[in-house]
Amino acid sequence: MKFGYVKTAAITPEIRVADIEFNVNNVLSLIEKAENIGIELAVFPELCITGYTCGDLFYSDVLLKAALDGLKKIAKATENKKMLVFVGLPLKKDGRIYNVAAAVSDGKVLGFVPKTYIPNYNEFYEKRYFCVYKGDTAIVRVNIGQKTGAEEYIDVPFGTELLFCDGERENFKVSAEICEDLWTGLPPSCAHAVNGATVIVNLSCSDELIGKAEYRRQLVKMQSAKLNCAYVYADAGDGESTTDAVYGGHDIVAENGELLSESELFTTGMTVAEIDTDFLAYERTKTFNYDFGRSENAAYKRIYFNASRDTLPTRKYARTPFVPEDSALLSARAELILKIQAEGLKKRLTHSRAKTAVIGLSGGLDSTLALLVTVKAADVIGMDRKKIVAVTMPCFGTTERTFDNSVKLARSLGVTLKKVNIAKSVTRHLKDIKHGGMHDVTYENAQARERTQVLMDIANETGGIVVGTGDLSELALGWATYNGDHMSMYGVNASVPKTLVRFIVGYYADASRGKLKAVLHDILDTPVSPELLPPENGDISQKTEDIVGPYVLHDFFLYCTVRKGFSPSKTLYFAKSVFKGEFTGEVIEKWLKIFVRRFFAQQFKRSCLPDGVKVGSVALSPRGDWRMPSDAVSELWLKDAEK
Repeated sequence: MKFGYVKTAAITPEIRVADIEFNVNNVLSLIEKAENIGIELAVFPELCITGYTCGDLFYSDVLLKAALDGLKKIAKATENKKMLVFVGLPLKKDGRIYNVAAAVSDGKVLGFVPKTYIPNYNEFYEKRYFCVYKGDTAIVRVNIGQKTGAEEYIDVPFGTELLFCDGERENFKVSAEICEDLWTGLPPSCAHAVNGATVIVNLSCSDELIGKAEYRRQLVKMQSAKLNCAYVYADAGDGESTTDAVYGGHDIVAENGELLSESELFTTGMTVAEIDTDFLAYERTKTFNYDFGRSENAAYKRIYFNASRDTLPTRKYARTPFVPEDSALLSARAELILKIQAEGLKKRLTHSRAKTAVIGLSGGLDSTLALLVTVKAADVIGMDRKKIVAVTMPCFGTTERTFDNSVKLARSLGVTLKKVNIAKSVTRHLKDIKHGGMHDVTYENAQARERTQVLMDIANETGGIVVGTGDLSELALGWATYNGDHMSMYGVNASVPKTLVRFIVGYYADASRGKLKAVLHDILDTPVSPELLPPENGDISQKTEDIVGPYVLHDFFLYCTVRKGFSPSKTLYFAKSVFKGEFTGEVIEKWLKIFVRRFFAQQFKRSCLPDGVKVGSVALSPRGDWRMPSDAVSELWLKDAEK
């Protein structure tokens, strides 16, 4: 698939114990179904060719030979298909039997990966039949060629250190482990990932017990998160012997800690997901700065295949990726963010021995959230709310609505309110520099810098610190006046994007009562504006989103760029899908280009940001979260947006 995606299926076939013809036919049928929907990686369960619960029948050469014959048919079925397939079977090598995962593609058997950890407890007696193999990669000569006579014998790599690499996609690299391997203290997948595997497949036969499905799900998710990989878990189910246990067919596909797809218990068929291997490689470049004590080239044998299809992904992404989609998480997430912000501010207030916390209150979302956080921090440390100084500074563009909301909010929260009209001082300043009064950037920024000066001076006067109100979306776009609202002693919203600011204020409003609830809801209904130009008929004349674009788009662009490492063309492709019916493709492309231009051009403002608490995985602090030269050129990214 394009953009580095791999269409993947974890597959549970119906089987019959030791009925290899039946089992193989079911596998072949499912491979055909996978081909029809464009699957590029298909993973079947452990020992699916014979069945996991064959017992002492595993000793029989009749079973072992039939299993190889079945594998030969499966390999043949992949001929001329752009698909890598893993199936499980017992394999005899040097007089010993191994539980292996066989990788097949385009008519060939590419390799055998033996199980590393063999259980021998409860209903699992694998050590009775299977051997552990922990040696170097070897060659096993087996009778599974596609020609007749002696030429049927071919040499196939055998070992745990096999890396299956797509010849056309650099970041699609697969290694395998089998069932119990994952449940151990040091799973083979750890070494696989360090040596380059972005996708781990697990061929499993895990019995079903009360509570085990949740444990299994968390284990798969955490392994994918720990290793920055995709983890494809294919589990045995219908048809295994129920003598001592039942098997649930619990198929799971996870990516970097996120559950992409999961089957219902006790079902058969395909569990499909699209894995983003380019994103996984992006994550790796940031986190995998260590090795495993062995040379990569010396340790792992690379085996190449081609499963690349020229198809577009259909994976879905959230419209507002910074806001949780799960309604059950909404309240808990909002409360946690507020606590993180308050904890950061609490430390700054106590460490600096601040007597007051000074905050500019505009009647907008950002300053509202900053004030709510400041109140929370003050309550935690026992600071009198009257020591919070909320300063409203009306000027040329201030409307009656936003001014009144500032006053109502301050009074509802019981903080000290100061009203400082800055119109005269700004007019005097503009006159001093012989400005003609045009409504230009000087006219606008003079107001922002005057407000910052007022706040700083009040903080000096009261022995306090200025709490910044600017949010992450504004920092990404550079939508702040340099040394104006750009500056503070601590920025509580520095890593909170605009869509999340709105969500948190909404949460707080819904949890409030009376006048506080009413004013918060009115603030939520007020258009976002810096209010630096005179109102028209008493209404806001300068709407931010008319100038820089909708914040819902910019937050999506920001998430894709910084968190996911998407190129602009990849971001544009998914944005057109996510916002279909809401914005046209031309509109999305227009605002994406503006985002790219501003993101590069305004880096100099982010290079000297004040401290601000980090609440999520995306932040733009120059002290480790995002480092970019202030003079970086955006041309490559703008050209990519036009692909």
